[in-house]
Amino acid sequence: MPNRNPQHILNTSSNLLGFCLIVLTSLKISKYNEVTKIDELTGIACIMLITCSLFSFLSMRGSQDKFISLFEEIADKIFIVALLFVFLITFLIAFSLMF
Repeated sequence: MPNRNPQHILNTSSNLLGFCLIVLTSLKISKYNEVTKIDELTGIACIMLITCSLFSFLSMRGSQDKFISLFEEIADKIFIVALLFVFLITFLIAFSLMF
């Protein structure tokens, strides 16, 4: 039986994607992308959040329970990893740990 919360994952992952894109743009404008690796981490987070959004959407549109469950599980796992990346990025920026 599907968990039936892909709409929450889709909504949250798209919001976090917007946050990551703002961070990425801010790093590019301020030229921090030349001296730090945070932009690469943010790019990875963006790709994971886009993938998560895609699988979440597919699970809502799926017609077979086995695919719905599979897509939800993939979206859940990618989302938690992307959330850890967002946490790491926020931590590095908040404490000015530019590496």
